[in-house]
Amino acid sequence: MRVVSLVPSATETLLALGITPVAVTRFCEQPDLPAVGGTKDPDIGAIVALEPDVVILCEEENRREDAEALTAAGIATCALVVDSVADAELAVAALAAFGPADLGARSHDGRDRHGGATLAPVGPTPPALAPSGVRAFVPIWRRPWMTISGVTFGSSMLAHLGIGNVFADADARYPTTSLAEVRDLRPDVVLAPSEPYPFKERHVAELAEIAPVELIDGQDLFWWGIRTPEALGRLHRRLRRWSGSEPV
Repeated sequence: MRVVSLVPSATETLLALGITPVAVTRFCEQPDLPAVGGTKDPDIGAIVALEPDVVILCEEENRREDAEALTAAGIATCALVVDSVADAELAVAALAAFGPADLGARSHDGRDRHGGATLAPVGPTPPALAPSGVRAFVPIWRRPWMTISGVTFGSSMLAHLGIGNVFADADARYPTTSLAEVRDLRPDVVLAPSEPYPFKERHVAELAEIAPVELIDGQDLFWWGIRTPEALGRLHRRLRRWSGSEPV
């Protein structure tokens, strides 16, 4: 099938499954593949001209109006909703369906439903860790300061690691906040990711006024799909002092 991916996580997963998209976004980190704009501003005309069989979108990253424009142009779309670790497993299985028939027949945990060879790139998701009692603040932007609520994939990853989110109960999906408000919530640790805002060592002193700071890989925390099992392992090793220690 001719697949266009407008989701970096989906692009990474498709390639690992042996499915090469005919076009991707400029944020997909695939310079050898044609780019058709960004996640929020795709070039609809260029996509239509490619005559894809399907365009992969994600409710989290892409705009409804772009999906509607593609549909109006007669292009089939597949819009994924990935808000949790469990959703990521389902998304891998859904993307596998766009490959060869034998690939689509295999389950997301890497076992062939018909008893054939395993699908090497896909591994089982590690079991969740017992809650550690540790609560984290995860900044995703500054000026203004923004963070994640409990209904996001990143928050689900933290929960899988046994770490709570101090903004888990926020009404907004991505709350705007202030460092004073965060300080009042008394988090045990600040987990500063490398994206979407590129937090670096120069930001540590400012954030350390709230709690000890850990700089973490933003792709491991926020990109879902084929990387999720190993990303959980890497994050657990990075945050071992904060994570729960026993699977549940």
